[in-house]
Amino acid sequence: MATKVYELIAPCHFGLEAVLKKEILDLGYEIAQVEDGKVTFLGDAEAICRANIFLRTTERILLKVGSFKAVTFEELFQGTKALPWEEYIPQDGRFWVKKANSIKSKLFSPSDIQSIMKKAMVERMKQGYGVSVIPETGADYPVRVSLYKDIVTVALDTTGESLHKRGYRKLTSKAPIEETLAAALIMLTPWNKDRILVDPFCGSGTFPIEAAMMAANMAPGMNRSFLSEDWKQIIPRKCWYEAMDEAQEMVDDTVSVDIQGYDLDPEVIKAARANAELAGVAHMIHFQQRPVSELSHPKKYGFLIPNPPYGERIEDKKNLPALYTQIGERFKALDSWSAFIITSYEDVEKYMGRKADKNRKIYNGMMKTYFYQFLGPKPPRRKPEGAPKKQDCEQ
Repeated sequence: MATKVYELIAPCHFGLEAVLKKEILDLGYEIAQVEDGKVTFLGDAEAICRANIFLRTTERILLKVGSFKAVTFEELFQGTKALPWEEYIPQDGRFWVKKANSIKSKLFSPSDIQSIMKKAMVERMKQGYGVSVIPETGADYPVRVSLYKDIVTVALDTTGESLHKRGYRKLTSKAPIEETLAAALIMLTPWNKDRILVDPFCGSGTFPIEAAMMAANMAPGMNRSFLSEDWKQIIPRKCWYEAMDEAQEMVDDTVSVDIQGYDLDPEVIKAARANAELAGVAHMIHFQQRPVSELSHPKKYGFLIPNPPYGERIEDKKNLPALYTQIGERFKALDSWSAFIITSYEDVEKYMGRKADKNRKIYNGMMKTYFYQFLGPKPPRRKPEGAPKKQDCEQ
């Protein structure tokens, strides 16, 4: 029997679609479409497991059931009822429209969209199974729907709790950066496990922990569960076991790295250490209570990757010029380093004392932020070990 191929939708932060696309291609799947804030790709049941476990930069994996045009609630009802729900949801499955969003569409009330679609799904399930009652006592099948220019895209959420919940962050600091966003930003830099990484505003440790997990080749979804583990009629249990085994086999946490996280608050540093412990990478990161004014490192070619305060509150905003001036001074004192800074503060370059080489607009939730990239020189290329020495051919 031919393997069933699904359209899978992976949402991400606006501005990071290219990073997610590369991740999906690296996993070996074909890209169907790239749109603002999401990448659609083709894959089978195994792909659902592997994407949930291995992708670092998506929020969730949605299994597309279908799409249709609807400008009236009657069209929404009929379009939803025409979808083959019984092919996805067992007779006892519990289903509901968890989230509906609408952009530039005639139908825009989420609660109306949700209740009309639920009624249509119940009708279709009764018809599909030839029964008068759907018990809804089994596994959960939450539906997510998006309307864009009157096109309704309907999908089942295979993930459950968002993928930025890796299972390691039990303790947080004020305004933590999401794990999926932190991973994507690191991937936008040339950093790799052989280079130094320092986060002087590490908070609860997200940047250093995500970097350490990458260095150790540790899949982000290894220490959590997923909603669709109970979808036995779509995904055989064997697929989950095999994907988890693949993830376990790839880990190398003996790798030698120089990853450091500093923060002014001793309680926050304690939380960062506890989170790193839970993630299994505490031995790979040096956390220390330390102000940014003391930032230094003896070696060359390192990376600063911080998420400094944005000054969202009025009283904090007045401290930002001094803070970014200080970051600029410490960065200048580092020999041949690069800095990659995410912030919504627009005067970064003015107070850092230099213009960014690149600047990328990224939406952190609904907040517009900038990823300022100050590039240092590349390290000289190392000769491979055992490479022949250049011979002087002149006798």
